[in-house]
Amino acid sequence: MSDRFFNQPILNSPYEYPARHWELDAEGQPTQQIIERRRTAEFITPIPKPRKRKQIQIQSEMIFDEGKGLSTSDQQYDATGNINVVRNLVDQWRLIPDPANWKVTPETARLLHHWRHHRFSSIRPFFCQVEAVETLIWLTEVAPKSGKREQALLERIASANHEANPELYRIALKMATGSGKTTVMAMIIAWQTINAVRHPTSKRFTRGFLVVAPGLTIRDRLRVLQPNDPDSYYASRELAPTDLLPELDKAKIVITNYHAFKLRERVKLASGTRSLLQGRGDDLNTLETEGQMLQRVMPELMAMKNIMVLNDEAHHCYREKPGDGEEDKLKGDDLQEAKKNNEAARLWISGLEMVKQKLGVAQVVDLSATPFFLRGSGYAEGTIFPWTMSDFSLMDAIECGIVKLPRVPVADNIPGGDMPKFRNLWEHIRAKMPKKGRGKAKNLDPLSLPPTLITALEALYGHYQKTYELWDKAGIRTPPAFIIVCQNTAISKLVYDYVSGFQRENDDGSSSYEAGRLELFRNFDEHGNPLARPNTLLIDSEQLESGEALDSNFRQMAGSEIEQFRREIIQRTGDQRQADNLSDQDLLREVMNTVGKAGRLGESIRCVVSVSMLTEGWDANTVTHILGVRAFGTQLLCEQVVGRALRRQSYELNAEFHDQ
Repeated sequence: MSDRFFNQPILNSPYEYPARHWELDAEGQPTQQIIERRRTAEFITPIPKPRKRKQIQIQSEMIFDEGKGLSTSDQQYDATGNINVVRNLVDQWRLIPDPANWKVTPETARLLHHWRHHRFSSIRPFFCQVEAVETLIWLTEVAPKSGKREQALLERIASANHEANPELYRIALKMATGSGKTTVMAMIIAWQTINAVRHPTSKRFTRGFLVVAPGLTIRDRLRVLQPNDPDSYYASRELAPTDLLPELDKAKIVITNYHAFKLRERVKLASGTRSLLQGRGDDLNTLETEGQMLQRVMPELMAMKNIMVLNDEAHHCYREKPGDGEEDKLKGDDLQEAKKNNEAARLWISGLEMVKQKLGVAQVVDLSATPFFLRGSGYAEGTIFPWTMSDFSLMDAIECGIVKLPRVPVADNIPGGDMPKFRNLWEHIRAKMPKKGRGKAKNLDPLSLPPTLITALEALYGHYQKTYELWDKAGIRTPPAFIIVCQNTAISKLVYDYVSGFQRENDDGSSSYEAGRLELFRNFDEHGNPLARPNTLLIDSEQLESGEALDSNFRQMAGSEIEQFRREIIQRTGDQRQADNLSDQDLLREVMNTVGKAGRLGESIRCVVSVSMLTEGWDANTVTHILGVRAFGTQLLCEQVVGRALRRQSYELNAEFHDQ
């Protein structure tokens, strides 16, 4: 009885309405009871202040705190939000049998019927994907034509945006990692473009799209949104009726990463030259203008008006709330992370505001598994964006068989104490770990890691060994992948050396080889010679995703593995120039993005040691184990990291759901 959930977690077909769910207790653990209805969405969200400020003096001293102790006189929080209201209204609308009563255009009605009932020859859209697009369609086409209840809902969305994003109108769609946000973006583009072509005077539709990603990995993968791409989703996934596909060629789509919004130097000057030219006058301005930046990033859209923005992994995009002083309460790595979050968010949303001023932005659609405010945003960390209108959670995805079931290991070999230390590893080791910067780790011994961390590594590695052997016996060509996510570069280097091996520098100038303590992850043979193919990869995913050159410290740390991969390219292709033409960061990004893919550069990687968070959009489906050597202060961080391991290798249905 106690293992009922873990033995059979799947309750629903991924293609049908999720009508059942596992009950969870107050700690979020399954009670083993099945509830015969859909799970409700339960989040804490900031309440926007009313735009019509009548009787505000009377209300100001009364704080009705429905946000579990988070509300203050400056910001109230609510435990309900709009998601369940919108979901119920969309459910009722979906059940209307006659398309003539759907209050949508004929083109939208055709697309809805196609997505719901077409016999797809290969990949069929999941229910959660169709529901996300239905929600956006309902808010755009149906709600404005409906009654007072719908008008009040639209007013709440407008108020939330007016307070948090006064320059932009945003709607967020929350979708679990692995549930197919790229397909949803393609469906949104198809709906908007086909309608814009057929109704050119309508302000509700556009054929101009700016797709913004958090890094190069996702940006490159989103090329399937271009109608002329060889792997374009519109035709290959049959996302529009055949006779409507030619209309999609009229879409103008720019896909970029938010780093591109940073104003660049028009002229590169050495510091001495700059001082000479500047003299004693005002500072010499060599930065491009906002208009020049837009021309560089999105030349295809410059002649268009009122485009749509699609924000992928949109939790990185927000305008921090001024005057909160939250950063003053943070210290050390937590403070640095908050500042980094805010700097990235500021660049992203400022870029969108520039687009709005120059071109016009009709709507911003946010897609994220975790559309929550980050630490340092000025809002309570982990509270959901108040413009979030739909939710398909990680538990929903597990119950529909869309993602793997994550498990927490029960082994804990550290004696003493009431609670297992591995459940909160960082709190037990953080005081003994080096601070940020490779210089801090230079004189530290990888073999002197805290015993608690070593035991955690070896315990999880022991389970990995068994998984590796099972995969090997089953004839699976690529190995399972073990991820270690570290707090900073100093820690990542120590952990990397511990698991993969390293050359120890002796006092007399000589060096001696120390074998990696986790045998399957070693990068050297028994004589200390580098293996032709490394088993363990050290990466700084944040640097790789920005598109900027590698930090010199990190380049030095990863120098040997970079050269090994360069040699492998020559062996595979016989082309020296191809290896030489790849930058260091391009090479490492290629290895990282092909982990678990047979015949590609990363196929042999068994362990990835990552600095900071692993890249969103990193879609290796061979990940079986994750160890976090960093702070996990919120569910958001946990879900971001665990999400890297949730992609399934197959979506074959079992007999119970096959006929559905």
